[in-house]
Amino acid sequence: MNRNEKAAVVADLSGKFAKAKIAIVSDYRGLTVAGFEQLRRELKKNDAEIRVAKNTLLRKAIEGTPYEILSSHLEGTTAITVSYADPVAPAKILTEFAKDHPELQIRSGVLDGKPLTTDDLKALSTLPSREVMLATVLSVMQAVPTSFVRVLNAIPLGFLYALQALKEKKEQENN
Repeated sequence: MNRNEKAAVVADLSGKFAKAKIAIVSDYRGLTVAGFEQLRRELKKNDAEIRVAKNTLLRKAIEGTPYEILSSHLEGTTAITVSYADPVAPAKILTEFAKDHPELQIRSGVLDGKPLTTDDLKALSTLPSREVMLATVLSVMQAVPTSFVRVLNAIPLGFLYALQALKEKKEQENN
């Protein structure tokens, strides 16, 4: 790989880190090509990607970015996963994939400039997806006005029942 090719790889990686919401470093030693491609396809469905690059090029790409704290984890065979949308999805996919393929070992990650350990990434993977969380928030937001309307509706309804009982009482007294 000549100098221009290396510069192009660093520029490409820097662009990916600039757009990324989360970056996860893992070791893929022993993983088959078919397994790696399966993982790549699964990540791509969730607006994330996994990339293998030389550690020196990765260090240059993350220089001066919030992902610079990953430098200490760039040793041996390194695959870097970046996500551009939902930070939970790649953590979930990598954790599930690592259960079936013990060759894949998650080392660490960075989310919003904060380092994540392997345990943090496993905890992140247990969170519900973005869509589920939005649906939960929406249901709570809908429940509050609905309850408020029921309370407001109960006041005139109670008054109406009182008037009806008073009317029936007067009719019984007149008979």
